[in-house]
Amino acid sequence: MPIKRRHLPSLGSFATFEVAAKHLSFTLAARELNVTQGAVSQQIRLLERALDVALFVRKHNALELTPEGVNLFAAVTQGLDAISAAVATLAPQQGPQSVTISATDGMAQFWLRPLIDRFRHSHPDVGFTVFASDEDDTLRSYAEVDIAILCGNERCEIGEVLHFLFPETAQPVCTPQFLQRFGPFDDADSLNRVNLLHLHDRHWSADAIGWQPLGWREWFRAQGKEWAGPPSSLSTNKVGLLMSATLAGEGVMLGWHPMVQALVASGDLVFAHGAPISAGRGNFLNAKQKSLKRPCVAAFVDHVLKAARDQMAGYGGTQPG
Repeated sequence: MPIKRRHLPSLGSFATFEVAAKHLSFTLAARELNVTQGAVSQQIRLLERALDVALFVRKHNALELTPEGVNLFAAVTQGLDAISAAVATLAPQQGPQSVTISATDGMAQFWLRPLIDRFRHSHPDVGFTVFASDEDDTLRSYAEVDIAILCGNERCEIGEVLHFLFPETAQPVCTPQFLQRFGPFDDADSLNRVNLLHLHDRHWSADAIGWQPLGWREWFRAQGKEWAGPPSSLSTNKVGLLMSATLAGEGVMLGWHPMVQALVASGDLVFAHGAPISAGRGNFLNAKQKSLKRPCVAAFVDHVLKAARDQMAGYGGTQPG
């Protein structure tokens, strides 16, 4: 027999459970809720006692949801989303609208920021908060995040909508002046004789990255060659520093197509070699269903998806020159 509403635990305990289940961590839930880890743990224990069922399997430095916890997580998420939507209709937002997005450093700076600028030309009343990090993957799960830009083979969580944007593809790029001075690079081996700016392995092992490298070693191997690996003037874990050095004419970098598209179109960069490399994984836009009910979020998602479609249709890499 279902529990009568008046005998249900407090809504606050369900809200705490939803955040803890989302992160599978009492510590991260406490950080998001701005309370102590002990307070979260105590509230979960009281909820389990009130329901007379275990919701989490507590392991060493890890949490898992029990089957009952999985069922409750789905129901609580759906219920809280319904309440949020109802409250929004009762008290519509006043003043400027806002969109909160999480992404890696490089995607935020070189792909997302230009999209935001173009969107605000026609929606000047919409503000943006961007959480950019290569180190903190938990940002995507924060309650205030409406949209997360992700890379990998992602699965959609409860209450989220996932859109494929484009494959992860990179290609050697440099300034026109560098190409004129040191090129042409007609074959892969010819690139071994110039300064190749290198994205350090530390970038790929960052907590918010966590996927296999796509660097010079992999690019040369895809061409049936070997990277000589001479000392580079710059090896860094930050795409932004690599891009700055490339634009300064210091060498050649592997440029991710989404990030270098505008710079290639403007002539600031050119493709040093005609061969791209793909990692076999994609970039995705992950949006929360409850956020999509806000017009500003829905409009920006449409804007991003259109840009991604246009990019895929009109951008496949070009020969150097």
